[in-house]
Amino acid sequence: MASRLSTAARPAAASPGAPGPAVAVLPEVPAGQARVPPPHWARAKRALAAADPVMAGLIKAHPRVRLVSRGDGFTTLARSIVGQQISVKAAASVWARLCERCPQVTPQSLLRRRVTTLRACGLSGRKAEYLHDLARHFAAGRVTMAQLASMGDQEVIDALTEIRGIGRWTAEMFLIFNLLRPDVFPVDDLGLLKAIGLHYLDGTPCAELLRGAGRQNVLQLGATWAPYRSVATWYLWRSLDPEPVEY
Repeated sequence: MASRLSTAARPAAASPGAPGPAVAVLPEVPAGQARVPPPHWARAKRALAAADPVMAGLIKAHPRVRLVSRGDGFTTLARSIVGQQISVKAAASVWARLCERCPQVTPQSLLRRRVTTLRACGLSGRKAEYLHDLARHFAAGRVTMAQLASMGDQEVIDALTEIRGIGRWTAEMFLIFNLLRPDVFPVDDLGLLKAIGLHYLDGTPCAELLRGAGRQNVLQLGATWAPYRSVATWYLWRSLDPEPVEY
């Protein structure tokens, strides 16, 4: 299948990013970089609260926080790669060290850092390679925010997963946190599954919600939150960690 991002040569075969921590408390947005709220947020809250009493309680418990987008697609994807398969605390620590070595995390600045420099921040060798590959795509114009913003959700997932180190989970985080798409349901996210088990399924462990009847229960529950599953997911994350999530 030809690349959806450009007609340039496709990168090496993707190595999917596995589901990582759903939340990470990371440094403040630099001055001048806007925080953009989703235009559907208030409408989604009303619809979810009216349809689901449990969700209504979660929303009421967090009245003054909401999802925001930094607007920087490259940073969102880079932070998601850093957070793959490690804890929230570890992800925050690695990102902070990366920002010390590379105060402006841009495609050009990352490409000027050697893999050994990135590894010294706590990144694995493979993640350092993934960040360089992502930076090359943005620097060469093979990935642009205008292209991604014009695509449907599945098209964005298909396009981003052509880049090494970006799997479905990372692409879903991009849809939620950067493009502010309202109806993304990252069913492999362990934080989401933990919250669903806690609030809806009598404490069913995550492992049981990844397959079989447990998986079906999750999908059926998610269907009741459409077309605002991103918002429902965000409030479920909030129930585990009160700090607002930013990527």
